[in-house]
Amino acid sequence: MSQPAALAHSLKPRHVTMISIGGIIGAGIFVGSSVAIHIAGPAVLATYFLCGLLVFVIMRMLGEMAMARPGIGSFTGYTSLGLGPWAGFTNAWLYAYFWVITIAVEAIAGAQMLMPFIPLPMWALAALLIGAMTLVNLLSVKTYGEFEFWFASLKVVTIVGFIALGLGFVFGFGPGLAALGQQFAAHGGAAPSGLAVIFLAIPTVIFSMMGSEVATIAAVETADPARNVVRAGRTVALRIMFFYIGSIAVILAILPWDQVVPGQSPFVAALGLIHVPGAAEIIGAVIFTAIVSCLNSAIYVTSRMLYEMAQRGDAPRVFAVVSGSKVPAVGIIVASLIGYGVVLTSVVSHEGLFAFLVQSSGATILCVYLLIGLAQIMLRRRLEAGGEVLPVKVWLFPLVSLVAVGSIVAVLVMMLISPEERGEVLLSVGVLCAFLIAWQLRARLGRPVVAITG
Repeated sequence: MSQPAALAHSLKPRHVTMISIGGIIGAGIFVGSSVAIHIAGPAVLATYFLCGLLVFVIMRMLGEMAMARPGIGSFTGYTSLGLGPWAGFTNAWLYAYFWVITIAVEAIAGAQMLMPFIPLPMWALAALLIGAMTLVNLLSVKTYGEFEFWFASLKVVTIVGFIALGLGFVFGFGPGLAALGQQFAAHGGAAPSGLAVIFLAIPTVIFSMMGSEVATIAAVETADPARNVVRAGRTVALRIMFFYIGSIAVILAILPWDQVVPGQSPFVAALGLIHVPGAAEIIGAVIFTAIVSCLNSAIYVTSRMLYEMAQRGDAPRVFAVVSGSKVPAVGIIVASLIGYGVVLTSVVSHEGLFAFLVQSSGATILCVYLLIGLAQIMLRRRLEAGGEVLPVKVWLFPLVSLVAVGSIVAVLVMMLISPEERGEVLLSVGVLCAFLIAWQLRARLGRPVVAITG
């Protein structure tokens, strides 16, 4: 390892595109969608549309700020620019906290899928998975990008193939459109539980769509970061509509919604009705790929957050040191070790410390999005007051931006009034407050702050 230096810029636009897709398409669509369908029935399509619209606006906000002030870094730099250094500090640590817990969650999920085939305990298989993805990250950022490119490509091919096969069944070799109409009528129509369930399912759906903002972090290591952020943001809504809404619509056309079992893949159930041989094994392999992909990205994101914070003076300078292959090796190793430490807490205190860590990180991503939205509003007003003409804009400002921020707050409120999700929100808000206190202590200690101006 050498001294602090710049990261490589060897990622290509195709890497950023697929990293963005990989962030959106995870195990949440293949398994988690069953819970949303169970809550809302066919009306869940409207839920996916609304959540996709919110994510699209957030990405547009990031694109606007990236083009207005290119070269700032990831989205945490823009929250600092819009709201002040406290926001950049808090957002970065919240995001790093979320992803380091994700390392453990994904490693455990992957290990549990491997246990029927490999006679090793969960903690050992989790260590192997974390070790493998740590090695991928240590080799080079291009190696990480290639892994994510092919991981995401497999998920895309699977979903496109599923949609094509499902449409063929509905319009061709299946029972036909008349049977489809009868199916919907026999099971309560489009909104069997009323229109209110569209909103009740939002907390479940929104978390499955989180991750597109990872593209803004990866874009920093490309030759043209700002344009690559905008490029990823422009197509994210179309991807969500096609992959999420398309696949869920096909599932609902094949499988009566009240036959979807929460926690079990509706993709497998739908393919079973079409009599596709080996459906469970095929989807299982794709789910495992999605888990490993998320683990890979979790290590990458955590290390880059530590690197960026170290450059600003918000984390120890050692995290800004890069290796000969121009990756923040210390951050990668530390992130992996902490992630594995969280895995071990699931062994020694599954219902205690591990449950606390997972729950306390759950809603932090919504806090991150909230700070992004507030930063965009403040920065946009400041830039327009100075007479600047922005090359990329959020439409109908400030209405769309305010609606996006209000929607995030509404989701948090809905979670807060839900007995099942209230603890998650309260613990996550507690983590937010802890980082705000940490910022105050840092300021009182007189630590130097690298101000982001523009």
